[in-house]
Amino acid sequence: MYAAVRRYEGVTDPAEAARLVNEGFVGLMREVPGFVAYYWVDAGNGVMVSTSVFQDRAGAEESISRASDFVRDNLASLLPNPPQVMAGAVVASA
Repeated sequence: MYAAVRRYEGVTDPAEAARLVNEGFVGLMREVPGFVAYYWVDAGNGVMVSTSVFQDRAGAEESISRASDFVRDNLASLLPNPPQVMAGAVVASA
């Protein structure tokens, strides 16, 4: 399995960002081949973190591309700073 993690800082309206992600982006993730799971976390203090898990690297990379497009088209005013993006093989899970 592979995971992609994106950390957004300076989120201006976490509740609205969560609503838009839940209503629009979650469905896009489910369409990516190899989809396993997706999480959008409000870490407080204007920080939100997304984690996408896929069966293979291609799915994780596709999620990064789709996230970039979705943020640009739907969330730019709420997520004003570029995210910190990390991706890699899942080496342990429970």
